[in-house]
Amino acid sequence: MKTKLAAAWLAAVPVASPAIAQDMDHTHMDMPGMAMPGDNDTHPGEGSGTARTPARNGSMPGLHVIAGDWMLMAHGSVALDYTKASGPRGDDKAYVTSMVMLMAKREASWGRIQLRAMTSLEPAMDAAGYPNLFATGETAHGAPLVDRQHPHDLFMELAARIDINAGPGRLFVYGGPVGEPALGPTAFVHRASARLNPEPPISHHWFDSAHITYGVVTAGYAARSWQIEASGFRGQEPDERRWNIESPRIDSWSVRGTLNPTPRWALQASYGELHQPESTHPGEDAHRFTASAQYGDGHGVSAMAGFSAKRRVPGETLTAWIGEASWDFSRHDTVFGRIENVANDELFPDPAAALHDVAFRVTKLQAGYARRIPLDRFELALGGSLSGFIKPAALAAAYGDAPLQGTLFARLTLLR
Repeated sequence: MKTKLAAAWLAAVPVASPAIAQDMDHTHMDMPGMAMPGDNDTHPGEGSGTARTPARNGSMPGLHVIAGDWMLMAHGSVALDYTKASGPRGDDKAYVTSMVMLMAKREASWGRIQLRAMTSLEPAMDAAGYPNLFATGETAHGAPLVDRQHPHDLFMELAARIDINAGPGRLFVYGGPVGEPALGPTAFVHRASARLNPEPPISHHWFDSAHITYGVVTAGYAARSWQIEASGFRGQEPDERRWNIESPRIDSWSVRGTLNPTPRWALQASYGELHQPESTHPGEDAHRFTASAQYGDGHGVSAMAGFSAKRRVPGETLTAWIGEASWDFSRHDTVFGRIENVANDELFPDPAAALHDVAFRVTKLQAGYARRIPLDRFELALGGSLSGFIKPAALAAAYGDAPLQGTLFARLTLLR
């Protein structure tokens, strides 16, 4: 029985790139367990939280072990990065980013159960994180972070999901002390279109800042080509004390609908009302709408395009656009890129500044390359990216006439 179970498991093991997939004689596999009763075709993949991805994007690789009736999976990556940004607000830093994810899954005649944990050692870096021009969000040493990317928390997910067979699909409940609500697309750290991109999006706090939330409960229904779900969760973003688990609570809500018309596409629209999400804007709630389309052809091309609008209550509405893509154009070579356009009013947090609370629309254009080197059970990716910005003339004094940002990286990823 275990031999048959192992064969079935290996036939469904997800992989990260077509080059690896060809080595394993698989081309476009989804996350195990998403198949519905009686279905034999390709089914949507699973992203972060309860988000869906195109089936042909595949999903994260990892080490898989059978332990009785349970399937155990471990995935991890660590990267040494160096970022340098020019201009008056520019900075440079060498830093390490990391992530380890563990999952236990058991299939049953009635459905399945999943247990998930995800951690990072990024809290070991200074709370101010690392340079990322025009990025804002969260705080360090009591001050708002501007032109910086904050480190992730030690606990990125501690959650469980239960699926119950119901008609052509499954009813499901997901939640835990740390998780991700049904709001926005798959978080950037899990998107195939961003898997080798070393820089977080400057639109992160428009699309997927809720991917680490302390207190989440989500319920929904998942069919083969569509999913509908709703969440209750804690709206406040994590504080700068990143080693602990903050007190979970439910004070916000969201809804999301996802359509998978073919194995190549995942389309989502979501809306949420968040209770005082930002400590830098006390007393202000946020209403957030997102829409996105993710694409994967199963042969090395993955992409995403998205729009988000967040409205402060009281306050104005700020919008953001994003387009990103990754292409494995050979067995060992990948090019990637991202275009973002963001209206941001947090670039001058000092209330005494003349431009305080003024919204500026900034465009970031980024292109990069990575060489992927197989190392037995691991993959080493060596690469870099270069970014330029289109900004209003009023920002020249703070950022210079033509600021640039570059990142070099070496990333080691567990494959199998």
